[in-house]
Amino acid sequence: MSSQGLFIVLEGIDGSGTTTQVRRLHQRLVSEGFQARSTREPSDGPIGLLLRQMLSGEPHWTRWSTMALLFAADRSHHVESEIEPWLAQGAIVLSDRYDASSLAYQSATSSDEADALGWICELNRHVRRPDLTLVLDVDADVASARRAERGEPAQLYERMELQQKLAVFYRDLARWMPNDRIVRIDGQGTVEEVEARVYEVVVKLAARVRSEAT
Repeated sequence: MSSQGLFIVLEGIDGSGTTTQVRRLHQRLVSEGFQARSTREPSDGPIGLLLRQMLSGEPHWTRWSTMALLFAADRSHHVESEIEPWLAQGAIVLSDRYDASSLAYQSATSSDEADALGWICELNRHVRRPDLTLVLDVDADVASARRAERGEPAQLYERMELQQKLAVFYRDLARWMPNDRIVRIDGQGTVEEVEARVYEVVVKLAARVRSEAT
């Protein structure tokens, strides 16, 4: 656990609700008197903006290793420019995705998953570890229906076959990140039901950190 601040990551397949739950968790923590900040990956920095263009299909060079390198570079800048400064101020930092997404998505789109996993882990070996990673566990068909409700163009990784593969990977995430604190959350049900499950786990850890700091 970090001596200053608390770094919490939400992960899951596309349509699992990470963006919604980061927003709701941030709002609730602030209302409870916690100092909280929220962020996301890809970040809003220059490399993150390029990645967002690539995820939407522009430009069309999307080799998995290129993506892994760009995500690692964006993450390094993200940690240095946002995450660590906020943690140094004692904030609870919530990130919508982090390096688990690289492990999941880039390995799943490579030709040799085992080899890719080792290389991606090495690329991210020096980034700050989260104090807690919450995986929103949602069936691929449920997530697909949620994405359809948005009415937005499909992004690079939103193919059903790939999302099914990613759902299996996330359920076994602790196998690939054995030194991280990972908690699986049932991501199905109403937004409010999922929020309650997320908050129950997070507030216990946040309250402990706050008590230790006083």
